[in-house]
Order: sequence, then structure tokens, then C-alpha cells
Amino acid sequence: SKREIKMRKLDSTKVRPLKSEQLLRIQDHDFALRPGFGGSPIPVGIDVQVESIDSISEVDMDFTMTLYLRHYWKDERLSFHSNKNRSMTFDGRLIKKIWVPDVFFVHSKRSFIHDTTVENIMLRVYPDGNVLFSLRITVSAMCFMDFSRFPLDTQNCSLELESYAYNEDDLMLYWKHGNKSLSTDEHISLSQFFIEEFSASSGLAFYSSTGWYNRLFINFALRRHIFFFLLQSYFPAMLMVMLSWVSFWIDRRAVPARVSLGITTVLTMSTIMTGVSASMPQVSYIKAVDVYLWTSFLFVFLSVIEYAAVNYLTTIEERKQLKKRGKASGMYSIDAVQAMAFDGCFHDTDVDIDLPAFSDHCEENETRAHAASISNVDTTHLKRKRSLKGNVGRIILQNNHVIDTYSRIIFPSVYIVFNFFYWGLYI
Repeated sequence: SKREIKMRKLDSTKVRPLKSEQLLRIQDHDFALRPGFGGSPIPVGIDVQVESIDSISEVDMDFTMTLYLRHYWKDERLSFHSNKNRSMTFDGRLIKKIWVPDVFFVHSKRSFIHDTTVENIMLRVYPDGNVLFSLRITVSAMCFMDFSRFPLDTQNCSLELESYAYNEDDLMLYWKHGNKSLSTDEHISLSQFFIEEFSASSGLAFYSSTGWYNRLFINFALRRHIFFFLLQSYFPAMLMVMLSWVSFWIDRRAVPARVSLGITTVLTMSTIMTGVSASMPQVSYIKAVDVYLWTSFLFVFLSVIEYAAVNYLTTIEERKQLKKRGKASGMYSIDAVQAMAFDGCFHDTDVDIDLPAFSDHCEENETRAHAASISNVDTTHLKRKRSLKGNVGRIILQNNHVIDTYSRIIFPSVYIVFNFFYWGLYI
């Protein structure tokens, strides 16, 4: 009646539909239901353009990627008449009023749609009901990494897409253009990784409560740049091992020099190992870098043990020589080895050292011996200087233990063989 029509016009609670909604006849349909409800599953095509890979985190075992996600499907309820057969483009405000696929990222930790300056959402509807729905998304997802070959490793990660509510009986996800559905920006680069390949694949996922679902995969392989770790870990470790070999060329009686060198190299290796472990996840298996650093640490540690053995055997040898000589005039016969213990200097075995120079404290009453010792000490220093000038190499070789001689050959040879097998195995 006329009265009811008048009351409808005066009802302020009714919102007049927008012109676009009138054209698409949104008010005439129930968009809570998928297109073709009750019939065959609706095909939804997907294509992805990867804008950037923002970060790869070994500690959190995840990656962050920014991409354009586009959906293609047909909803005849949105078809409209157009004389020029042109499509209509809308922003995100219309999305809440129509049906769109509920695609989500499997194993994602966090994700968001960019909203600067407005939400990065685009909806394009064609006269025959075909729909293009595009989003710009940044997503962080899990990547199950294997660090057994770190830092010589290659990691395979994947971003997985799936419908949350609709199983394969209601919705069929597929790559719109096959392998060409995945495209990447040519300028994508990472600081520690080289992107070897991008590929698209598909499969099925089963859930015991809800059934089978179509799942799409964005696969990419990342190969780690090794040069950074060569500079930060491998080269310093090599240098520390080589530095520990210097100990084999230092006189065996120079205890402070050889001990301090060994301790310094051991502590430096410990610092390198601690720095590498701090930037890595605490995994329960051995990594390739651990094998190299622990082996290098073992070489440095063995160089310290080598000198401990040399010093111990030298002490035993000197004691035996001292017992054979016996006692003469109430004191031991002192040679170059014992002389070093008194004055802290190396003495050539060819240099004659007068014993009274070291017995003055024991025979203070013998003034003649004291006077003779002063003149002999001066003569000894002159002879020592002349002997050291021409026979430095001979002195070092004659006063090295046989263990040092063998160590100069064995340690470098074994370390070279280890490096040969290590790089041959992991590269």
C-alpha cells in the first residue's frame, strides 16, 4: 500500500546500497556461500610475484618474504551487463561483502597486508563473472634447515598455500599458468645467500578431522656465500694453527716463550669457536664448521702438549747427565744447560764457563779465586758473543729435542691432509 511505501522511505535505519553494489546485484545473493554451492568444486587459480626475500634467520629457522598474491575464479553472481565489455576495479571495501577464497600460509609465524597509504588490495570483476583478487603481503614462515654442512650448506625452503575451510570437495587450488605462475624480481639478493632457483609445485594435505586439501608450494633453494666465513672463521683458525708451529723452532729451554705462545693460540682458538657458536642455533648435531674448528683447536692443543713432553724429557736427560758427572770439590760440574738456570741466557756448548764465577757465594773466603773469576767472566762474555755471531743456526739445531724435529714435519703434513679431505668432502 501507499502507506507502507511511505514508511519505508522514512525508515532511516536502511542504508542505500552503493552504485557498484547495485550494478553487481550484491543484495540479491547470499555471498556467505561459495559459487556453485552443492555442485562441483570451484577452481581457484593462483599466481605469485615475489617482490623480495627480506631476511633469513638461522637462529629462528624462518624466512621473511614480500609477495603479490593473485587469485582467479569465476562467480556468476557478480556478472553484469557492459556494452564495451570492460571490467570494473574496486579497492578493499568491497571484499567484505562478497565471497573470496580463504587462502592462508601453512607454517607461517606472522603475516600482514600492507596498508600504506591504503590497504594494498585490488578486486577486478569482468562482465562474465571472472574475478581477479590481488594482495600485497609480507609473510614470515618456518624453514626446516639442516646445519650439518654449515657454512657450506644449501637450504631448501618453501612457502605453502592452502584453503583453510574448503577441502578438495568444495575448492580446487591450482597454479594459474603452470610453472610460469611464479615470477620473481630480477634484483632480489641476500647478504649471505645466493638464490639458486625458484619453482612452483602442488600436492595434497590430509587432516584426519576435515579431509584432503589442495596445497601449493613456492620452493626456493638458497646456497650460502662462503667467503664471509672464510674471513671470519677459517682463515683465523688456519693462522692460529700455523702460529702454534713456531714453537717447534724455539729453543726447548726457552720455557716462557714457548708456554706463552701455546697458551695464546689456545685462547684465541677458543674465542673464535665461541663467536661462531653465538650466532648459530643450539642444535644437537655436529656442524661442518665445528669439525674444522675443533680439529684446529686439537692441533693447537697438541703443540702445547708436545712442548710439555719435550720439557719433561729434557729435564730427565739433564738429571742423568748430572748424576754421571758426580761431584767435584763439593759442587756439581756446571755446563751450558745449568748455566742458563743461573743467568737466564743461553750458553754455547763450546764456550768454557769457569765454575768459580758461580761458586763465589759458597767460597767467600777464597779471595784469589774471586779475583780470577772476575777476569774469566769477562773473557767468557767475549767468547760467547763471537760464538753466537757465527753459529746461531748450529746452536739452535744442536739444542733441539728429537721430538721438535719430527713435529716440524708431522704437524704440517697431517694438517694439510686434513684440509684436503675436509674441503673435498663438503664442497
